[in-house]
Amino acid sequence: MCADQSNPIVIEPSTTSASGRVRVWDLPTRVFHWLLAAAFVGAYLTGEAESYRALHITFGYTLAGLIGFRVVWGLVGTRYARFHSFLFGPGETLAYLKSLLTSSPKHYFGHNPAGAIVIFLMLILGVATATSGYLHYRELGGRWLEELHEGAANFMLLLVVVHLVGVVVSSFLHRENLAAAMVTGTKRGEVAAGITQSKAAIAGVVLVAVLGYWALDPAIWTPDTGSVAEHRKDKSRHHDDDD
Repeated sequence: MCADQSNPIVIEPSTTSASGRVRVWDLPTRVFHWLLAAAFVGAYLTGEAESYRALHITFGYTLAGLIGFRVVWGLVGTRYARFHSFLFGPGETLAYLKSLLTSSPKHYFGHNPAGAIVIFLMLILGVATATSGYLHYRELGGRWLEELHEGAANFMLLLVVVHLVGVVVSSFLHRENLAAAMVTGTKRGEVAAGITQSKAAIAGVVLVAVLGYWALDPAIWTPDTGSVAEHRKDKSRHHDDDD
């Protein structure tokens, strides 16, 4: 197995058991992953209750900001975080899905083709959900915008379920705990295939930014969250009037 810097690495079944553990996921990618999960769950659970609307908006802004970071990190991040490392054509994706039905499924060091599809769809849906939610909150659209927001959020939830099922199935087929890998950042593989830097400073900035926003946002601490949302909307309207 070679460490070509432009193509995804496929781990041959015969080499997997003899390999050590090397870093594949940098710390910013892992921090993004878990913060996005928390923001989406928080936003989804607070989406229907009017009294938690401000909290819902807080989680929505968080989700939008995290996706913005991931897009940038997908262009300038470490090897397996970059989008080009998991861009697969239809032929390779189909070949991977067929291999799952065999005794020796193809094993990718980074994202596999099926996981890559889910990731790109989740990013797209995240943008659609956040954008439609913001426009609806600002009353810039009618009922169709609200339905778009809810539909995108529900579709994103479906993808989360598909993602979780895929992690379980892939972990079983490849005999590797993929959820743990997103915590530790390591997988089995040859040393030459791994990344050398964890980028802890960048991860720290992302974590501090999100936790700081939550700590300073009144929606997190104010019981009357509905009034906080109205206050936000009034401030936005006054700002638009001043402009």
